[in-house]
Amino acid sequence: MDDCIFCKIAAGEIPSTVVYENDRAIAIEDLNPQAPVHVLVMPKTHHANILDGVEADELAALVEAIGEVAKAKGLEERGFRVIANTGADAGQTVDHLHVHVLGGRELGEGLLA
Repeated sequence: MDDCIFCKIAAGEIPSTVVYENDRAIAIEDLNPQAPVHVLVMPKTHHANILDGVEADELAALVEAIGEVAKAKGLEERGFRVIANTGADAGQTVDHLHVHVLGGRELGEGLLA
């Protein structure tokens, strides 16, 4: 989509701090981190959200990227949280499927961090 900021990031049109990238997904540092580690992982193809006909191999690429982010950020041992907001009521502010990988401190029982 021409006006989607995450599509532009995935295409390399907007600079970002890339944590991990594979052929189907990209992981970038969040510009407004809610925890010491806050990385956004998204498919390179546009899907509005998790319900938008995402193919199994794209979901597998997202899961692979999440694992690589956890390794790169040293989150494997202590743990991390993965959140996919879907729709306005859930707090989705960019209509491009993405998951938040949060960690680096005890996150407690709050909804996000």
